[in-house]
Amino acid sequence: MVRKIEEKALDLIINEMVEAVENSKDEIFHIGEESRKEYEQLQNELEVTKANVIQTIEAGDQLEQKVRFSRIRLSEVSQHFDQYSEVEIREVYELTHQLQTDLAMEREKERLLRQKRDELERRLLSLDQTMKRAEGLTGKISVVLNYLNDDFQQITEVLHDAQEKQEFGLKIIEAQEEERRRLSREMHDGPAQMLANILLRADLVDRTIRERSVEEAIKEIKSVRKMVRSSLYEVRRIIYDLRPMALDDLGLIPTMKKYLENVKEYNGTNIEFISIGYEKRLPTKYEVALFRLVQEAVQNAIKHASAKKITVKVEIMKNKVTLLIKDDGKGFDIKTKKEKSFGIVGMNERVEMLDGEINFNSKIGEGTFVLIKVPLKDF
Repeated sequence: MVRKIEEKALDLIINEMVEAVENSKDEIFHIGEESRKEYEQLQNELEVTKANVIQTIEAGDQLEQKVRFSRIRLSEVSQHFDQYSEVEIREVYELTHQLQTDLAMEREKERLLRQKRDELERRLLSLDQTMKRAEGLTGKISVVLNYLNDDFQQITEVLHDAQEKQEFGLKIIEAQEEERRRLSREMHDGPAQMLANILLRADLVDRTIRERSVEEAIKEIKSVRKMVRSSLYEVRRIIYDLRPMALDDLGLIPTMKKYLENVKEYNGTNIEFISIGYEKRLPTKYEVALFRLVQEAVQNAIKHASAKKITVKVEIMKNKVTLLIKDDGKGFDIKTKKEKSFGIVGMNERVEMLDGEINFNSKIGEGTFVLIKVPLKDF
């Protein structure tokens, strides 16, 4: 319960961090868009201002030409003052003065328009830099968000994996204790009971020899021999479950074949075994791990999937071993993690220790397909 609360708190912190970064990205994007709108408005205003500057320059040039002509006219009037009337003289002076005033105003207007144009160009340059910085920051934040999401996802997966491995370790301890209890029960109910019966029957044979005929004693001895044989079979079966000695003596393929034949005979399940490639001895760690993987997959198919037919295929190549275990059982939803699916977790652990890969393909009602690939690195 405490672990679940801690996981929720961690998820909440991570989500808040990601949300804060996303909000910053949205704000920067909003600033960039506002800058872009202002940039477009100023660009339109700059175009109008440039056009006004050109018009003002042209108008000023025209006025300057008129002023020049008016000054020439005024000079002529001044030189021949006695030839013009007072009204004509006043008109020439007033016209020249008005043209000069208009020219000064037009040049001032031109100066102001030039200043406005230059200011608009500076603001456009600044906005352009702001937009570029906003675009750059938005891109960088997007990259950061991707990294954050990926890294936090990896952190969550690592934490989940660590939790899963811790639970798996506890399950291993529980399984060991359960295995000890099972062995204790099997030894008590099997060989121990049989040995006790053998002792009783041995005492009975002794009394039969002393009190009855030899023929009856021989019958009892045969019965005792049968019990000894059964007891020996039970002891060997228990030892085989712990670790088949044939694995050390004969190797992987013969041991696997014998094991599947025993399972087939004991459970009445149709098991097909196919071996291709090299039938060579492998290092002990590979033979033990591969045997246990097949054992776990077959037991899952029989115990949990109620399979009627199981196919086990082993391919040993020069640098790789491939295992394929297929059944026609009930199947399961691989997306749904079962609470006690530690058999699958254990298989994953074994394959991971060998730097291999394992894939489960299963659907409810359509059986299960397990594919294991393990590289051979030690020879």
